[in-house]
Amino acid sequence: MNEHAPPADLRRGSSLPRHERILATLAERGTVEVAALAEALGVSAVTIRADLDALEKRRLIRRIRGGAMALRPSRFERPLDLPSQSFSEEKQRIGALAASMVRDGETIILDSGTTSLALAQNLSEALTDVVVVTNGLDIAIALRNHPGLTVIVTGGRVKTGGRNLESSSLISPFGTTLLREINADIAFLCCAGIDAERGFTNGNWDEAEVKKAMIDAARRVVFVADHAKIGHVGSARIASLDAAEALVTDNGAPAADIQRLEAAGLRIAVA
Repeated sequence: MNEHAPPADLRRGSSLPRHERILATLAERGTVEVAALAEALGVSAVTIRADLDALEKRRLIRRIRGGAMALRPSRFERPLDLPSQSFSEEKQRIGALAASMVRDGETIILDSGTTSLALAQNLSEALTDVVVVTNGLDIAIALRNHPGLTVIVTGGRVKTGGRNLESSSLISPFGTTLLREINADIAFLCCAGIDAERGFTNGNWDEAEVKKAMIDAARRVVFVADHAKIGHVGSARIASLDAAEALVTDNGAPAADIQRLEAAGLRIAVA
């Protein structure tokens, strides 16, 4: 299945005016890409960009790099009123299991997030010669006195807002510059949604861009997420399921959801 392909009615030349067809695509998918729309509608990328600019001026969409997104979250988006501090006990268990995967001498990447922070808090005091690269300022502070770690922050702009007001992440501009120079052993990443077809997703495009750079910088990728993320799809795509070596989660997800992910090829470790 081509994740970026337009809906069937768009491909077969619906009689809807072009702007309405773009809006219909957004209503279904949450995001659109300039290249895909240009091919589907049989017009140039310049025309599509002009269409998107016009729709943004009407406050019907939000322009993003390479396309546009709906002003409202997609129907699969994790509710914004679900606090990031939810499932704290589960996150500690997930963090402890993921932390046990770290070995002496490794370089690891931790992205920002409460589950990544739980992982950081569970790193063994016995570890030696481990380098931690992170875009989470709270994670860097939490690890600053660990005797066996060297902590490096990615740099970039401090993100404001979001669910977790106690956490500060670094994003673009310059949020991915250092990551292009890193060869890490493992990247541990959080996400807002995990779906058998849509893969790993997030609700923030700037953070998703940094997560993609972290995936590119690491030899192995492990996602860490509580069970509430399973079955949800955020508006910003991070990666397909096959980009990850494993998902570390808790035991709260329905068995059917876990089976769908495993059938799609994702290895799951339950804390």
